[in-house]
Amino acid sequence: MELNIYNTKGEKTTKKAKLNDEVFSIEPNEHAMYLDVKQVQANKRQGTHKVKERGENSGSTKKIKRQKGTGGARSGSIKNPTYGNGRTFGPRPRDYGFKLNKKLKKLARKSALSQKVKENQLNIIEDFSFNKPKTQQCIDLLNNFKVDGKKALLVLDGVNENIILSARNLQNFKVIQATDINTIDLLNAHLVLLSEKSIPVIETTLSIE
Repeated sequence: MELNIYNTKGEKTTKKAKLNDEVFSIEPNEHAMYLDVKQVQANKRQGTHKVKERGENSGSTKKIKRQKGTGGARSGSIKNPTYGNGRTFGPRPRDYGFKLNKKLKKLARKSALSQKVKENQLNIIEDFSFNKPKTQQCIDLLNNFKVDGKKALLVLDGVNENIILSARNLQNFKVIQATDINTIDLLNAHLVLLSEKSIPVIETTLSIE
């Protein structure tokens, strides 16, 4: 597969990027993407929720009324959850995380990339840098690609401090390294911009068994 390479002005250049079909042109596996996103969100949960249950409340255990003849339900003590004292089977602290094997996670990432290519939401941008950190430079870049007000993801081959610092104040613009590419960031973005040098890094990362 070949895709056009754009410059920072959003214009097509004469160059084209060759992409590995096994990474960028597979049939997207929706269930794999679902599981990968679910795992990321589950791992973020603190799981510190806790409410008092019947045995953790203070109160008399004396039977509050006779067993029969009152016309109401049988009650053993004032700590009965029916009276608002403790919750029956309430939430307890727990770990929501779960395991996914590496092959499935790679399949999910390749599926997300292929989905973006299929929907024309992935562009290749020639390698660039900023002379100094300035937010306006990133705003201009987004305007050139007509994604102002929408979420965009820029994937670089490595750390570029000036680009990262220029983008950090923009709510809808995220910059990541190619080695940190993940399903949830790809799916959240309306447009994914891959730098030229990030492509071989992504292909190598997702092709390793």
